[in-house]
Amino acid sequence: MDADEFEDAVAESMTTELERLGSSKRLVALTDADLTETQVLRTAADSERVAAATLAAWADDEDHDGAREVFAEFRTQERDHADRITDLLAGDYDGDAEGVDPMHAELRSLESTAARLGGLVGRALVGDRTHLQVVSFFVNEGDEERADCFRELRSETAAQGERAAALLAEITADDDEWDEARAAAEAVIDAAYGAYADSLDELGLDPKPIC
Repeated sequence: MDADEFEDAVAESMTTELERLGSSKRLVALTDADLTETQVLRTAADSERVAAATLAAWADDEDHDGAREVFAEFRTQERDHADRITDLLAGDYDGDAEGVDPMHAELRSLESTAARLGGLVGRALVGDRTHLQVVSFFVNEGDEERADCFRELRSETAAQGERAAALLAEITADDDEWDEARAAAEAVIDAAYGAYADSLDELGLDPKPIC
């Protein structure tokens, strides 16, 4: 299996969850139905800060040199993402990196290098859908500056997933490690979907699309 095949396999096995995470109800769930520009930006900034903290912890205890360097680089990038989003807010916002959502709790439970790289692929697939909804939100608000910012973040997060998959292909020695990475990626997506479905359920909404 190579990097592209791995990403495709994860996306295919989690098609239903990813399609639902890509719906317009995604931001409703993340903001607890507070669809103001300020709340959307704060929620996005907090998510980037939590990701940076996850990657910082991995960079501190990772044994594989290449993976440790990648985690440290991604940590810096996620901090930059949070800063760029915060700059779009009117007024100061210190943010919240302590409220760990279920997806990042799942990521932080991963210990092996293969599982962590797989988890990053899963996170990137979720992030792709989430960022697209934020882009659409600001397009609808007529705010191209903010939409462009999230287009850039979407592209950079997708690149993280691609790089994680490429490194996984370099270091994975056998089918067991591929299976471990895939299980981690799917668990990360499942955690994101579970939180999404639970949030909508609390709001009296159905996560399944209306046909």
